Amino acid sequence: MGNRVVAIVPAAGKGLRMGGAVPKQFLALGGEPIVVHSLRALQSAACIHEIILAVPQADLDYCLNDLVVRYGFSKTTKVVPGGKERQDSVRHALEHVSDDTEIVVVHDAVRPFLTVNMLDEVVAAAREVGGAIVALPMRDTVKEVGVEHRVIRTVDRQPLWLAQTPQAFRLSWLQEIHRKAHAEKVHATDDAFLFEWAGHPVVVVEGSGENIKVTRPEDMIIGEAILGARKNAQSGGR
Repeated sequence: MGNRVVAIVPAAGKGLRMGGAVPKQFLALGGEPIVVHSLRALQSAACIHEIILAVPQADLDYCLNDLVVRYGFSKTTKVVPGGKERQDSVRHALEHVSDDTEIVVVHDAVRPFLTVNMLDEVVAAAREVGGAIVALPMRDTVKEVGVEHRVIRTVDRQPLWLAQTPQAFRLSWLQEIHRKAHAEKVHATDDAFLFEWAGHPVVVVEGSGENIKVTRPEDMIIGEAILGARKNAQSGGR
């Protein structure tokens, strides 16, 4: 096995919390679909050798022709049908990862502001330990709330982190864990949970507040502001 790294981008969600008929990953941010920004970052990272995009069955042709081909994402070699849930999409995409792959990176299609540095760090950490995620330490005061919205207690935030993506894992472990979770009907909101469930180590790489997940209409406003600030910085403020 070499040092090959393959990125999986699950992009088959319906984005119901966003409202409207267009899935959130295809909504325009800065004039381009959100998923395009995510794919562009993965394309530009030297540590990523291949990208597999998992999308709704009905959108296969659109994603291949209007996204991958149009934007020249040469590393996106496979566009495959996703599943009903995010976990299903990752499991389906894993079936298309070649055996000579060492590390698999899973990244949410609707986190358009990942950076090459994040990818480099999370891949390096996964190589060393087996599993790694980008995350942010909790900064707000955390309250446990019960019935009638009554505060039960204040929770110590010191050990609490907010998980983001990209997340990176040893291929053989991730494949085995997904097969086992599917057989035992274990459901998770991210792949790190499955790693923890199986008893494998996962370490944290500190992420960025800009690495938002676009899930609600107000996130689009924040995303446009981040995009504008980045473009302004690149142009030297002119």
